[in-house]
Amino acid sequence: MARLDGKVAIVTGAARGMGEATARLLVEQGAKVVLADILDDAGEAVAQDLGDAAIYVHLDVTDSAQWQAAVTASEVFGPLNVLVNNAAILIHKTIMDTTEDDFMAVARINQLGVFLGMQSVFEAMKAAGGGSIINVSSIDGMQSKNSLLAYSASKWAVRGMTKTAALEMGKYNIRVNSVHPGGIYTSMHGMEHMTREQADAIYSQQALPRVGMPVEVAAVTAFLASDEASYSTGSEFMADGGWHAGAVNSGLPQL
Repeated sequence: MARLDGKVAIVTGAARGMGEATARLLVEQGAKVVLADILDDAGEAVAQDLGDAAIYVHLDVTDSAQWQAAVTASEVFGPLNVLVNNAAILIHKTIMDTTEDDFMAVARINQLGVFLGMQSVFEAMKAAGGGSIINVSSIDGMQSKNSLLAYSASKWAVRGMTKTAALEMGKYNIRVNSVHPGGIYTSMHGMEHMTREQADAIYSQQALPRVGMPVEVAAVTAFLASDEASYSTGSEFMADGGWHAGAVNSGLPQL
């Protein structure tokens, strides 16, 4: 029996990057998956590659009606019991260069999208007898960096919403946790413009001195989707190569 047999999941932002890696790993471990994105050609291609265990739906995560359509689409596989809120955008601008439109664009996708997702799946998961919601935040939902005002604000919000939802939904056996990736080698990170070696160099001072790969975050998500995480809710799960632990100082003694 596979780890996720019987699980039915919706994964947003599933056409590429961490979302694609997550959808592929969930299917590999036995789940049926609804891939949701606005990149229709790429999303359809991934779903086709995954075969009968996956379908693709167009989903703008800021649209509640499209959320309801995605939940309805999941019924072809059975009761919905996993949601991975992964869709997000990133804008690098200083506080003085960030416009109201910039700020609200990030907030709508990264924050409102997560809220609508949790709200939309609640009744289905309640009827199923429980479930697991995994909200993808970021290391920048634990600290921040310059040029990340809007992004960091949205990812801190995801962390806070996760805790509130966990408290409200726990009595229905619905667990809600957040995953906090560090630097991951995806399009959002700029993989089209740098080699793996160049990306590794950016993280040379963290505990694991390299960039992360999407499947390494997907593995944390798969654990949270599984019954192995049955007593974990309202918590942050880091997949950041030790970024949050601190920085290796080359001027101090080392092993």
